[in-house]
Amino acid sequence: MFGCLVAGRLVQTDAVQVSADKFVFNLPDYESVNHVVVFMLGTVPFPDGMGGAVYFSFPAAGGQVWQLLGFITNDKPSAIFKISGLKKDEGVAHPFGMTAAPQAAPSVAQVGVSVEALGQLAQQTPVSGAAVSTVDSFMQFTQKMLDSLFNFASSFAVSQAQMTPNPTETFIPSSCVLKWYENFQRRMAQNPNFWKN
Repeated sequence: MFGCLVAGRLVQTDAVQVSADKFVFNLPDYESVNHVVVFMLGTVPFPDGMGGAVYFSFPAAGGQVWQLLGFITNDKPSAIFKISGLKKDEGVAHPFGMTAAPQAAPSVAQVGVSVEALGQLAQQTPVSGAAVSTVDSFMQFTQKMLDSLFNFASSFAVSQAQMTPNPTETFIPSSCVLKWYENFQRRMAQNPNFWKN
């Protein structure tokens, strides 16, 4: 019913069914994984009014702690979750508990899907940091670059009274930099590829 995908690896469809409504994927070498995709295979839909809560568990000596990443449903059959940067000590004991398949090694984490009522899924709060940004990484880089340039240029701003004559120096009004900054942001929002023309 479910699949799990990590970039650079084969798709996993070998979920272990640990109870009637719980499925677990083993995730070897999880330290090298940034994101995981959990999806429905499309062969068996959720029953009406049901969806799947997606959990992640780090290997731990004191027992498993599960972190809610998010959910999938018939209307949202796949989701990408960021697992790098999650803190091992955040989470809750969950019904997967010790019923999950035993872990083969300390470098094996687990991704679990728990079939639950949609109303229950809507009331749950995923662990912070698991949601993947919907902003394109290029857009994110461009925004950070614009902010950095503007802040850097603004740090050199002086009033006209503070200026000392220097024949080898060219001065640009900060309003000019601000105008360019605002124009660039507006054009990026309208068409992120405008700079290719």
